[in-house]
Amino acid sequence: MKHAALGLVIAFSGALLSACATAPAPGAAADAAPLNPMQAVMRAAEAAPLGVDGVFEMEVRGSGRDAFRTFLNSEADYRDQRCLTIALSPAAAAALRERLGGDPGEVLRGRRIVITGTARRERIDFTANGAPTGKYYYQTHVRVSDAAQIVVR
Repeated sequence: MKHAALGLVIAFSGALLSACATAPAPGAAADAAPLNPMQAVMRAAEAAPLGVDGVFEMEVRGSGRDAFRTFLNSEADYRDQRCLTIALSPAAAAALRERLGGDPGEVLRGRRIVITGTARRERIDFTANGAPTGKYYYQTHVRVSDAAQIVVR
């Protein structure tokens, strides 16, 4: 009985070690080339409703804001299905404003940025008089809560 138990422990240990040997090295994803907006949009759509963790690179071609967030867009038209939108929290927008010396949407227009985060497909509902119409489209967002997630090239 002791030999059978020992055999199981050895077999389990060997399986565990071989699994560890084939696992990717820590930080391997960080060493990969950043994804461009189209790659981010496609991978987020494939992974929906989950997101895709990664490093993304884009030129800021448009910007906007709502009551809570500032948006940096890879396309001039934020409704373009190829657009990757960076959604800055108020704290991240304020820290970027201080770091850049001005409004992130204005200062970063025409500049390349690298963002670390999760690209996720977001459903955007059309509304009429404040009520959903039943029509919608998707945008791909990377939510940024810390200005350190963005590096300006």
